This record gives sequence, C-alpha cells and structure tokens, in this order.
Amino acid sequence: MSDLTITPVTTKRERKAFVDLPFRLYKDDPHWIPPLKGEALGLITPEKNGWYSHAKVQLFLAREGGRVVGRISAHIDTLALTMPADQGFGPGVGQWGLMDAEREDIFVALLARAEAWLREQGMTRALGPISQSVWEEPGLLVKGFDHAPTIMMGHAKPEYQGWIERAGYEQVKQLFTYELDITQEFPPLVKRIIQSGEKNSRIVVREVDKSRFEEEAAIILAILNDAWSDNWGFVPLTPPEIKDVGVKLKPIVFNDLIRIAELDGRPVAFMITLPDLNEAIAPLNGSLLPFGWAKLLLWLRRPKVRTMRVPLMGVLKELQSSRMASQLAFMMIEYIRRASVERYGASRGEIGWILEDNQGMRSIADTLNTTVNKVYNIYGKAL
Repeated sequence: MSDLTITPVTTKRERKAFVDLPFRLYKDDPHWIPPLKGEALGLITPEKNGWYSHAKVQLFLAREGGRVVGRISAHIDTLALTMPADQGFGPGVGQWGLMDAEREDIFVALLARAEAWLREQGMTRALGPISQSVWEEPGLLVKGFDHAPTIMMGHAKPEYQGWIERAGYEQVKQLFTYELDITQEFPPLVKRIIQSGEKNSRIVVREVDKSRFEEEAAIILAILNDAWSDNWGFVPLTPPEIKDVGVKLKPIVFNDLIRIAELDGRPVAFMITLPDLNEAIAPLNGSLLPFGWAKLLLWLRRPKVRTMRVPLMGVLKELQSSRMASQLAFMMIEYIRRASVERYGASRGEIGWILEDNQGMRSIADTLNTTVNKVYNIYGKAL
C-alpha cells in the first residue's frame, strides 16, 4: 500500500523543495533548461511577485517514503474572475500549474488535491496548466520536445499530455510559437510593405530609451492592455506586476531590440524582443555560484546569442483591422531583425506565444515564412 501524502507548502524549506524537484526529474532531459533557483523561488514568494497582489495561491508537495515525488500549484487570479466568461476565465474559474510528478498516479492525486482546494474556494471550473500567471508560462508543451525552450517558455515531459487527458481534462486552447531564419531577408511583398511605410511621413518607428525605463514601460503597457483586451485569457497587467517584471527583465532590455511605432506622433504599436537568456543560464545548473554570476554579467554587457524571442507585440485595437497594423508590425520586425543579426550575432528568431485563433498574428507569421516549432495546450474541466 502506497504511503503517498500530499501536503500544503507552508515554509521556506518546503518552497525550496518545490523548486528543487524538477532538477531531479529532468536531470536526464537534454532540452530542459534549469532555471536560476533564486528566480524560481521569487515566482512563488508573495513578497517578490507582484501578481500575488491579486491572486490567492496554494502550493502542494507529494511525498512518498520521505521523498518529494510531485508538486502542483492551485491558484485563483481575482482579476481573471472579473473578465468576460467567453474570453476563457470569468466567475468561478480557477487554475493550476507548476505541476511535475514521478508517476501518473502521483500526478492524478496532485490534480485531485488542487481541484479540491479550488472547490473549497468556490470555484466551479479549473484551467491548467497555467504557471502561474497567464503572462508567465501558460500551457503544456505537446509538440517541440526535441529542442530547448527560449526564455519564459515552458518545458514538460511528453507523457504529461496523456496523464492530464485521462484525468478528464479537455483541450480548450492551443498556443503556438513560430521560428524563422533571421539571417535571410523577408519575401519581396514584405519588403514592399516596409518600403511604403518608410515613405509615409506620418509613421515613425523608434527605439526605446532605457534611460527613461518607467516612462517607456508605461507607453507599452497602455498599448498592450488595449491591444490584447479582447484576447482569450486576457488579464490586465497591474502596476505591481510591471514593477517586478521590470526589475527582472531590465538587464536584458536593449534599446535597439524594443521598438515603438508612432502614427502622427502618437504611440500606437510596440514590439519587445529579448535575447534568449536560456542560452546563458543553461550551463549554470540553477546557481550563480561560484562563478556563474561573473559569466552572466559578462554576457549581459553585450549578448551574443543564436536566438531572439519576441514575447510581446501589439497594435491599438482601432488599427487592428487595417492595412496599417500589418505594415507597422512588418517595419518593427524588420528593424529588430537587422539589429539582431548585425549587433548580436543572432541567426534564429522565435515569435510567440500566439493564440490559435489570433488570425492577424498568425497571418503575419505565415507571410514571413515561419514554421511552428512548439505547441502548448491549455486544458479545462468542470469541478
């Protein structure tokens, strides 16, 4: 008879055990990127993650024979509860994520414990995996196990898909990432669209100014919260989240990799590109000691990377159905492509994630001759 127990995480030591578990479970997976343990702890520590200002979270650990053999997070985003139900969240919808287990029976037991906690909080439906905010690492990897994820994208064991589906969950949404060879120029049609935009005196596509970080972040946030507001799963980013994300990402923010497009002097679109930090931290095995910090600081001075990731871009809703929207997008993508190749030595770009029903962004990706390289599923179940 199994001595499996599942208990809530209540101490710093248990949070550390929660973070440590994947290092053992994925130690033989060549495509798993060990996160910096300090960063991983920060994500599950309320005082260090602004998302907790509007979220209620319970972490659980599974133990067997005194060993930690599984983990899960059950959580409720109070802002998500206020969103329209037809956008995925809404009243009564809780989430789970950060889930790993040695075996399927442990996985199922953890899911049941998370579901019980959500029911105790009055939830009637569960979505997952969402680890933990929709802005962090949503979805379960179901395609693309043969290469490592880029910065802020998740990885998982292939068997998890079957485990989740056999537990009664149904797929509700797919997220795609697209890759492309950025050393190659874009197709002639895209070039003509860009050249036309460059002749339009109403359009200015500028670099951000990192010395005015908070001001530039506010501009991008305003466009983002408008541009994404009708998307499935949208929850507005809040000032505490922006502050914490800014602290975390500022070291890998470079002026020439983030662009703001202005129309008649008004900011209407943006594109954020990040050098793939995973390439730098992969050899560190989660620790900056004894010399990892020096290597990382040296890399951050001027990264030389293979891959650049575009995690976010957006155009104000009033322009989204216009030709102008795609023109601004192509202009920003091209200018950042040039900088990525010429100044950072990059050869590969990754765009995403992109929702399966975001036809505008998927059309832009298709026009650039990209290829879907990873697919993530989000699942749902009535409680």
